[in-house]
Amino acid sequence: MYSLDTRGPVQDQIQALPAEAVDDFERLSRALEVNPWDSDPYVAGKPAGPLRTRAFGEGGLVTFLVLEDQRRDDLLLVQWA
Repeated sequence: MYSLDTRGPVQDQIQALPAEAVDDFERLSRALEVNPWDSDPYVAGKPAGPLRTRAFGEGGLVTFLVLEDQRRDDLLLVQWA
């Protein structure tokens, strides 16, 4: 299992999600705790890179950093369109 770090500005982004996005974000969070590598690389030219991105719901996108040695995912940006 990986832990999720949602400290800093990303916490405000999570709290600003619309009600219809909350369940989808929670499902995404649980999936990232199990297998964060099952996400797209942020940089296409670095497919094994630790900076990852993953869509959720109808308009959500999360960008995060996998810290494998700490078994932790640092959420960097949570967006909703």
